[in-house]
Amino acid sequence: MEIRPIKTDQDYNMSIKRIEELWGAKRDTTEGDEFDLLCTLVESYEMKHYPIAPPDPIDAIKFRMEQMEMTKADMVEYLGSQSRVSEILNGKRRLTLKMVKLLYKGLKIPAEILLA
Repeated sequence: MEIRPIKTDQDYNMSIKRIEELWGAKRDTTEGDEFDLLCTLVESYEMKHYPIAPPDPIDAIKFRMEQMEMTKADMVEYLGSQSRVSEILNGKRRLTLKMVKLLYKGLKIPAEILLA
């Protein structure tokens, strides 16, 4: 087992291939330890070279609405009037701090996403 830092895309691809070979290795074995280490290295490389941007706040609200089977009428409680809900969901008006707090508390949408 030769573990080295992942510095290039070639290193990354070789690590992915090795992870696939080690898939299903038992814990607390040499292969299981190698698998864990490679996964950690790959995760670190991916976070640095392929970061995932946070979702758009409006998309996050719409996603949560879909998850909770909510309608625009249900959003009045969090965003204000029916016309205000439409303006927010259509990107014509920004969220206020009060709205962010209500959405965070009521729908459990992370504030860092709503404030982005």
